[in-house]
Amino acid sequence: MTTTLITGANKGLGFETARRLIAAGHTVYIGSRDADRGRRAAEELSARMILIDVTDDASVAAAAKTIEADGGLDVLINNAGVEERKPDGGVYGPAEVTADMMRETFETNVFGVVRVTHAFLPLLQRSAAPVIVNLSSGLASMSRVTDPGTPTYMYPGVAYPASKAAVNMVTVQFAKAFPNMRINAVEPGFTATDLNLRTGVQTVEQGAEIIVRMAQVGPDGPTGGYFDAEGRLPW
Repeated sequence: MTTTLITGANKGLGFETARRLIAAGHTVYIGSRDADRGRRAAEELSARMILIDVTDDASVAAAAKTIEADGGLDVLINNAGVEERKPDGGVYGPAEVTADMMRETFETNVFGVVRVTHAFLPLLQRSAAPVIVNLSSGLASMSRVTDPGTPTYMYPGVAYPASKAAVNMVTVQFAKAFPNMRINAVEPGFTATDLNLRTGVQTVEQGAEIIVRMAQVGPDGPTGGYFDAEGRLPW
């Protein structure tokens, strides 16, 4: 039996990923920083709920201790993420972004990934086939964001793409350090979720496709890569 933890899984892409992996036979922990929402989501999916706030050391440590006591972990999906938005739904460009905005975004999107990964590494190293999937974004691609011929070029925000570019680097360095694990970054696509005020152009079912696929890679699968549903993405 494969045991999987998905952070930020009480809604959106995390919830759909949990649903799909449960259907594939995984035992799934719904990671949520809100106990009530997490419990409702877990009950709906017949999953396990784990209280975890990726920005809080004590919360992450407690979650790791609970999952260790329950038997361990095989797959970690670092899904929890935030994006700073204006009241009108727009994003903060270079003239408006502040250090505090950057710090808040990085606290969840980057430091949260590192905090959770660090806490669960001992459990993953005991697994016969450990996997880590980090939620990135197409906006993290330096190749695309500097190419006027791509839609990515037109995105004006700073904090979110910078944080996801950092996630890509974290992914590569961890993959090199732990060659026995399959560690990859994925771009789910512009999916309609609360993160973007449901402005995305694809469904959570479509967005979850690459997450689910990479969560199920075997020991001979890719590692240290950056993928969307169509294949590898340019860094």
